[in-house]
Amino acid sequence: MRRNITPLLFLFPALILLITFVLYPTVATIWTSFLSWRGWRSTGFAGLDNYMEVLSRSSIINLRRSFLKGPPLGALLHNIIWVVIHVPLSMFLGLLLAVLLRRVKGGFLIKSVIFLGMVIPMVVGGILLRFIYDEHAGVVNAMLRAIGLGWMARTWTAYPDTALLALIFGSVWIWTGFCMIVYSAGLEGIPEELYEAARIDGASGFQIFRHITIPMLKPATMTNLMMTVLWDLKIFDIVYVATFGGPGRATTVLALEMYLDLFFKIPSNPGTAAAIATLLTLITLAFAIYMVRVAMVRK
Repeated sequence: MRRNITPLLFLFPALILLITFVLYPTVATIWTSFLSWRGWRSTGFAGLDNYMEVLSRSSIINLRRSFLKGPPLGALLHNIIWVVIHVPLSMFLGLLLAVLLRRVKGGFLIKSVIFLGMVIPMVVGGILLRFIYDEHAGVVNAMLRAIGLGWMARTWTAYPDTALLALIFGSVWIWTGFCMIVYSAGLEGIPEELYEAARIDGASGFQIFRHITIPMLKPATMTNLMMTVLWDLKIFDIVYVATFGGPGRATTVLALEMYLDLFFKIPSNPGTAAAIATLLTLITLAFAIYMVRVAMVRK
């Protein structure tokens, strides 16, 4: 009996925290999404009305516009665009930097500088992006002027056709350091004997990279892919600080729409905010389950 109870006693504090800060809020949010609200007061059961209202909004899915017309396309499509552009760029740059800096003397110092983007709070990152893309003080426009393209200078986050891409490329700068560190750890786990055997057999550098490095980095790639996509789906702070979803909702995302429904809409609507949170959770959970299953099958 004591052997069975002792492990449970050690788990009890963690279970209390898990139930209090994860399970209960999740269940409460889902239940809230099925209620109708007048301000902060519930007026009864609403069924799927909150979900229908959310999915019919142009701020969530804007069916009247196309990719050719440009933003705003709706928060859901903006999240998808963020994933499609940000994930491959961050992973590619992270892998490239990890490989190039592996044998460089003092490479750890360069990695530390690159990783600073992950160390700073995301709110500070959003403020930095506002300055980076500023027409007069921004480093992006300074570089354009230096190479003779000063006519292109503008405040990139102030125009609907460039604001979303500006934030996405800025998030690549912030997140690349994470991918680089994960890939660097993966590279350290590859036995040097494999490289030596490949060189003895006459393999070129590209062949070694393709047939040894890339396959051996699959666990690191899966980790980077999962963490990057999940970060993109729940992106909030950078958008909130840099553009607040503007201009003209051109950069709004699901997490920001949830926040606006709860704290800025008059009257506030906890039901639709909870519906957005539930949809975002389902999307994130579906992707996470899929990635875990893929990883387990490949093992």
